[in-house]
Amino acid sequence: MFSAAEAAGLVMATLEGHPGAADPADVVGGALGKIVRALPERLAVPLPEPARAAAPHPQLDRLLAASSSARLLELSYRSGDHLSQMVVEPWAVVLRHSRWYLLCWSRSRDAQRVLRVDRVEDAATLPETFTPPVGLDALRAVEEHFSQGWRYAVEVVVEAPPEWVRRWVPRSLALLEELPGHRTRMVASTEDPDWYARQLAQIPVDFTVVGDEVRAALAELGRRLGGTART
Repeated sequence: MFSAAEAAGLVMATLEGHPGAADPADVVGGALGKIVRALPERLAVPLPEPARAAAPHPQLDRLLAASSSARLLELSYRSGDHLSQMVVEPWAVVLRHSRWYLLCWSRSRDAQRVLRVDRVEDAATLPETFTPPVGLDALRAVEEHFSQGWRYAVEVVVEAPPEWVRRWVPRSLALLEELPGHRTRMVASTEDPDWYARQLAQIPVDFTVVGDEVRAALAELGRRLGGTART
């Protein structure tokens, strides 16, 4: 029986060495999927789309082991030129789009955090244990986390119910709230209003944007596309 760290290492090695490993129709990809599904739910490693695999990281085994045993971690984490120290509850380690993330609760910040594993410079396992969240969907939590906490707030009202909007809007783009009249409110934030406007332009029904930055970017995108259509 593999430990969580051994299984994750096997996943990485296979993804790096076999081009069809992320394809469930491939023989190796199918076998790899069985290994992933056999891991405990909060340690599951979602297979990425066919792409380059995540590079191994010296702290990954320790993070996985602490998550598996529900032990606190003391981390040294680098963001740009800043190195911070924090004590976290390591809820899960997630592989998403060829990059490893640690989903955790920071006791130092009293907040949920999604940390890039490649920015963890040191990790020390502490003797204290914690109780992980019940029914945690780690991949969903990570993706929803990515839609929040950026510079510009975004609110969009879509003229369609949430079950339709989920087909067009990934969880990493916005949180969805049901509104009366079969409508949906998208709540998010972005660092790049122009990029966000391009994502909204793919929604195939009417919507209204609340917030000056994204609305202005969407208007500019419309003017540019209208000018292209006239040439």
